[in-house]
Amino acid sequence: MKRVGKFFCVSAALLLLAGCGEEDAPIMDASKARGEPEETALEEGGKEGAGEEDSTVATDSGEDALSEYSSKQIEYARVWLQLGPNQEIDGLYVQQIPEGTLLNPDDDTSAAYPEAVIQLAGSRLVDGSVTYSGNGDGTITLYNVPLRWDGEYPAGEDFYNDIIENTELVEIETGEDEEVIRLIELLEE
Repeated sequence: MKRVGKFFCVSAALLLLAGCGEEDAPIMDASKARGEPEETALEEGGKEGAGEEDSTVATDSGEDALSEYSSKQIEYARVWLQLGPNQEIDGLYVQQIPEGTLLNPDDDTSAAYPEAVIQLAGSRLVDGSVTYSGNGDGTITLYNVPLRWDGEYPAGEDFYNDIIENTELVEIETGEDEEVIRLIELLEE
């Protein structure tokens, strides 16, 4: 039923635009039409001019399947699909962590994140987590931090600085649309 309604909305919009001359035709990218910010954390990797495209612009075969989801939802799902330790999760939770937040808030010797990061986690501790920042070019900077810190504190500044200095640059693949959608439907933002 959603597809039929969507088809009619798209058809009506095309008919309205068909009557416009080139001077009158609105020029708007998909992210602006959805009211999203222009900047996205992930872009389609391997495409010419990828830094200028919305990450929701999928390959020809999947453009329609992902068009109803935001670029952020697609990003979270793709990152988890590629890097999430457990794919059989009941929920996918998203936490935005601002720049300057301590890696381990329970340790006074903890270093702070040098940039804003996103932490994805399943609903159970065993599901694991992925902590990263998007680079806007189809890659992420992956931080090797646990969801829950165990150990003796203070761990020391060197311990935390080592984590920050040893991040990993990871290219994110687009993945199968069906799997991306499955994970988007589990999102808890």
